[in-house]
Amino acid sequence: MDEARFGQQGTITDLWARTGSRPAAVRQTKYEWCYLYAAVEPATGESAALIAPNVDSGTMNQFLKILDAERKADEHIVLIMDGAGWHKSKAISLPAGITVLLLPAYSPELNPVENLWHYLRSHYLSNRAYENYDQLFDAGTDAYRKLTPAVIKSVCGCPYLAGRAD
Repeated sequence: MDEARFGQQGTITDLWARTGSRPAAVRQTKYEWCYLYAAVEPATGESAALIAPNVDSGTMNQFLKILDAERKADEHIVLIMDGAGWHKSKAISLPAGITVLLLPAYSPELNPVENLWHYLRSHYLSNRAYENYDQLFDAGTDAYRKLTPAVIKSVCGCPYLAGRAD
C-alpha cells in the first residue's frame, strides 16, 4: 500500500525519436495535485484505490474503509507500508481484518506498489497537460481503471513475497 502524487507539474519521460531530433514534451508549471492511494495483491493482481486531494490520516481512514469493504469475509489483509506520518498516526482506525507491516526507513524498493507508480506515470500520466483539477482527477481515475489484474501481477510481482528466489 502506498500513495503517489501526480499533477499539473508532471514528469517528463523518455520519447522514441529519430537520432539527432529534439522532440518536444509537454510540461506544465501550475501547482495542482491529486494523490492516488492504492493497495495491490501482487500474486493475484487484485487492488483497491482512492483518489483524493491530499494525504492525511483522515483520508487514510477513508481508504482503509474502502479496503476493508472489499476484503472477503475469510481474508486477513497485511498492508506493507512505509513510515509516512499518517500511516503511523494515532488517528488511524485500523479495521480488525487488516494488519500493518511497516517497512524499514528508506526502503521503497521493498514495496511492490512503488513499481505501479512508475508504470502509471510512464504509460498514462507523463507528458500531458491538464486544464484544471477535474481533468487531473479524471486522468488519474482513467489511468487506474486501465490497469488489469495481469498488468498489476506483472508490474508489482516480487519473488520475496511469494517465498521464491527467482
